[in-house]
Amino acid sequence: MAVTELLIEGRGRELAPGFEVRRILPAPDRRHVGPFVFLDHMGPVDAGPRGIADVRPHPHIGLATVTWLFSGEIVHRDSLGYVQPIRPGELNWMSAGRAITHSERMPEDPPGGTVHLHGVQAWVALPRAMEESEPFFTHVGQDVLPVVYEQGARLTVIAGRAFDVESPLETPSPLFYVEAKLDPGGVITLPDEYAERAAYVAEGCVTTPDGEVGAGTLAVFAPGQPVTIRAETGARAMLLGGAPLDGERHIHWNFVASDKAMIERARQEWRDGKFPAVPGETEFIPLPPA
Repeated sequence: MAVTELLIEGRGRELAPGFEVRRILPAPDRRHVGPFVFLDHMGPVDAGPRGIADVRPHPHIGLATVTWLFSGEIVHRDSLGYVQPIRPGELNWMSAGRAITHSERMPEDPPGGTVHLHGVQAWVALPRAMEESEPFFTHVGQDVLPVVYEQGARLTVIAGRAFDVESPLETPSPLFYVEAKLDPGGVITLPDEYAERAAYVAEGCVTTPDGEVGAGTLAVFAPGQPVTIRAETGARAMLLGGAPLDGERHIHWNFVASDKAMIERARQEWRDGKFPAVPGETEFIPLPPA
C-alpha cells in the first residue's frame, strides 16, 4: 500500500518586484496539512537593506506565522511594538488573532552589504475559539529548542511534539514542525501519532517507500502508515502536520478565517486604515483586489 497520498510541486509567487518565493501550500489539490494552511520557501537570494526582500507593513487575522531561516536575517516589527531580528535556528511565532500588522525587512547594515536569505514561512490556522483572540509574539532562541540525533539526521523540533521531545512553545492545537538535516545515508521515521503528515524537501533529495522526492516538493502521507525517509547524498526537509482542522478555512491575501464575513470585515478595516499600526513605519501594502 502506498504511503504517499500526494506530491505537491512549489509554484513561483512574486512577493515584491524581483523577490519570488516558492508557494507550496495552499495548493489546488491540498489546502492544508493538519493546521498548516500556508507554506512559502524563501530564496536563496542575496538582498540588501530596503531591497527586494523587504516586505512592508501588512495585516493578518486568524493565523500564526512561523518564520524559520536557514541563512540570513529578517528584522520583524509589529503593531505590538516588538522589534526582533530573526536569525537561523530561532523560532519566531506571531499569533495574529483578531488583528495584527507587521513588516519583515532586511537588516539596515548587513556584513558585506547583502543578506543571503534562505528559509521558510508557515501559517498555522488558529482554532475557531482563538480566531479573534488577542495577538501576541514569541521569540525562542536556538539554544532552547530541542534537538534530536537519529541515524545520521539532526532534528530540530521547532513547534509541537515529535521524536519524544517537545518544543517550549505552547501551540494552539496538536501539531509538529521539525527541521530535518540529513547526512548522506541519514534515515528518519516520521511521527505516527498525527492524522495528517507531510515532508517538504528544501534541499537535496530524499527517498520514501514510494520513490524519490526532490527539492521544492511536498510529500503528503497517508494516515496510519509508517513513513521512513532516507537521504542518499544529504538533504534538508521540513516535517509538518498535526490534528485535522476543526472545520474548513477561507484564505484571502493575508487573512485566514472560518467565516468569509470575518475576511470581508478585515478587508474593509485595512482599506479604512483601522488596523493597528507598526510603530515607526509609514509604508504599507495596499489591499489587493477581491
